[in-house]
Amino acid sequence: MSLIFHKSVPGRRGIKPPRPDVPKAEPLESQYQRRQEPALCEISELDAVRHFTELSNRNFGVDSGFYPLGSCTMKYNPKVLEKIAGFKGFSELHPLLPQLRQGGMLVQGALQIIHELESMLCRLTGLSGCTLQPMAGAHGELTGMMIIAAYHRDRGNQKDVVLIPDEAHGTNPSSASIAGYKTEPVATDKETGMLDLQELENKISDRTAAVMLTNPNTLGIFNQHVQKVTEIAHRFDAQVYYDGANFNAVMGRFRPGDAGFDVVHVNLHKTFATPHGCGGPGAGPVTVADHLVPFLPISRVVRRKDNTFTLNYNYPKSIGYIAPFYGNFAVCLKACAYIMMLGEEGLREVSDHAVLNANYLMNHLKKLYELPYDRTCMHEFVLSARKLQNEHDVRAVDVAKGLIDQGYHPPTVYFPLIVAEAMMIEPTETESKETLDEFIEAMRRIAEKAAKDPDSLHQAPTTTSVGRPDEVKAAREMDLACLTD
Repeated sequence: MSLIFHKSVPGRRGIKPPRPDVPKAEPLESQYQRRQEPALCEISELDAVRHFTELSNRNFGVDSGFYPLGSCTMKYNPKVLEKIAGFKGFSELHPLLPQLRQGGMLVQGALQIIHELESMLCRLTGLSGCTLQPMAGAHGELTGMMIIAAYHRDRGNQKDVVLIPDEAHGTNPSSASIAGYKTEPVATDKETGMLDLQELENKISDRTAAVMLTNPNTLGIFNQHVQKVTEIAHRFDAQVYYDGANFNAVMGRFRPGDAGFDVVHVNLHKTFATPHGCGGPGAGPVTVADHLVPFLPISRVVRRKDNTFTLNYNYPKSIGYIAPFYGNFAVCLKACAYIMMLGEEGLREVSDHAVLNANYLMNHLKKLYELPYDRTCMHEFVLSARKLQNEHDVRAVDVAKGLIDQGYHPPTVYFPLIVAEAMMIEPTETESKETLDEFIEAMRRIAEKAAKDPDSLHQAPTTTSVGRPDEVKAAREMDLACLTD
């Protein structure tokens, strides 16, 4: 497929812009003028439509096929949420409109959405305060760690270490490091797939500022000893951080605050069905226990005695601003509508179905692939292609590329790092049994092909417009040639 620049024909037009209704500006001084015309496309409307339609058909998304991308929770996004986000009363607001002065009623609905969503997330996580400002999960992690750092500074605590499980998302140590902490890994128990409590006991000390934990973890296993973890941490006044990336498995079934967690971030763009992928938009709200509320970012939406809403900035211990205005409001709006649409019972059903679908897949696929931790999983599970590699020289990446030829998006591969040749699979709650059965058959065909014709998987994918690139070479020897050359 040619680039649109290569389809350009001098003099061809797709639109006829209106005549300008403003005076012509004086020419710029010569040193500020272009030396040549800008490289803009000259193409007809029909050719432009066909070009971008063909591009869209080459894309893969959850609306077009099964997307079992483990840990990323690629849920279906109900179209009614897009319609709600498009309501003019929300979409045409400017964030600098006055809150309560003349014209202030224009923003009362938006402020109420923020206030009510924060309250709902507090109830779901079992904590006291919330901010919707973080604009992604990792941004929420950083915000949470900044709150923890502010708490320790306020108390005069001399702490500089954060303990993190070795199977954690990579953003955990990154967020802790940016917040000014050193990080130390804590091993996973090889038998249970849960955090090794003895190693935690050995590593924790008065220098420990926080313990970061994902539950269920990246192996898809729920930590049955999570309350013991929080008790160990609190003995040293270490705060316990809950990475909520996998919250889709436990909505309405488990509240982190009830188990002693102090900080929780939740990915609205995963758990609550707002669009996810291609870098955004996202939202990573943070909820905190009562003793951390004073450190939440400003501004905060508060309800006044007359039931109107306004923004309050008077929080002297706040960590300050962490996002322009109030975060990704449209994403928060969709998540709020999703929660209200389902209610508490519906959210529990979402989690139940996500867990059911994952266990259904796992129990079929463990007959074909190695399952390092053979126990009931939550919303996702991790297979290994290590046996295929040893017997047939077929690796996890080969299975992933083979799935593309079968018409499926690959699962997450090579994560978590503690599993060799890892393949992390998450079906989410909306996929039907028929879709899951078809995926099982596709994985069966790949396993058979690995045994009979492994080289065909080394060449995959062969049905796509772009084959298998040399990813290392592409990263190290980037060719950024001008498109117009």
